[in-house]
Amino acid sequence: MIGSADLIQTANVSIPLASAVLGLVIGYQAYRGFRRHDNASMRYLSVGLILLTAVSFSLAAFGTLLLRWEVIPLAFETPIRLVARISQFVGLAFITYSLYRRP
Repeated sequence: MIGSADLIQTANVSIPLASAVLGLVIGYQAYRGFRRHDNASMRYLSVGLILLTAVSFSLAAFGTLLLRWEVIPLAFETPIRLVARISQFVGLAFITYSLYRRP
């Protein structure tokens, strides 16, 4: 029987991974829209979505696993979190730019 702590740990890893996959799907669809319509705003939107979702969630999930398995020392927890937050911020900046960009 799975304990509640095991269930929470599994959710802490699987939800960011599933979010990363969904982020890649959404970013890829936006990229296809860019290729189909040759619209630069869609390119910025797709890059922003990938950074906001796939990159940041992947960093969170894999960083958590590496820390939990003691592959990397706990001193890297804060830098991993910072890089994930920077990825989210830059992704949001790209998305904002895509919305206000003049053709």
